[in-house]
Amino acid sequence: MDIVSLAIAWVVTSVSFFIISKLPIGVDIDSFGKAMVSAAVFGLLNVLVRPIFLLFTFPAVLITFGLFMIVINAAIFGLAAWLVDGFRLRWGIWSALLGAIALGFINSLLYQVLAPLTRLR
Repeated sequence: MDIVSLAIAWVVTSVSFFIISKLPIGVDIDSFGKAMVSAAVFGLLNVLVRPIFLLFTFPAVLITFGLFMIVINAAIFGLAAWLVDGFRLRWGIWSALLGAIALGFINSLLYQVLAPLTRLR
């Protein structure tokens, strides 16, 4: 992954986090700057922690045809909230679960909107 793709992913995820904080799902992020920090921490946790989670939960992921990945995403989402000051989950695991699902949908939507622009480079 080149630096431009990494920067695009970071900005898209930051915007997604900020949008999620405006939805009534119990995710509070103080500012767009905190959303950028949260997106960076979430990305690092995905790179560093997700493989460990997958190693131990692979049978559950396989048996549920990947649906258990939502639980893993919620755990990483919650861990990011725990690590970043200014990123809070009002309803604990439920907010993490809803936030992780919303993050997947919003990121997908934003990438669909940006797809024609990325083909221009």
